[in-house]
Amino acid sequence: MTINVRFFASLRERIGVAQTEIQADSVNDVRDVWLAVSHQPLDEEMLVAINRNYASLDHSVADGDEVAFFPPVTGG
Repeated sequence: MTINVRFFASLRERIGVAQTEIQADSVNDVRDVWLAVSHQPLDEEMLVAINRNYASLDHSVADGDEVAFFPPVTGG
């Protein structure tokens, strides 16, 4: 299974790349994708999109999906 993964804003700096591709048959959901690309803890407030639609961290992924991670949004 191939998943395209993109990182935005401070996550891009933290991870060190803007995008990557993973080959992983054991990936079932967004949490698994994060674990496959990062050894850092998953921030439960992180925003995620699958194929440009917002999704939850528990949302399942499929072959060919694009998973995008965004840092939590703060306002004031």
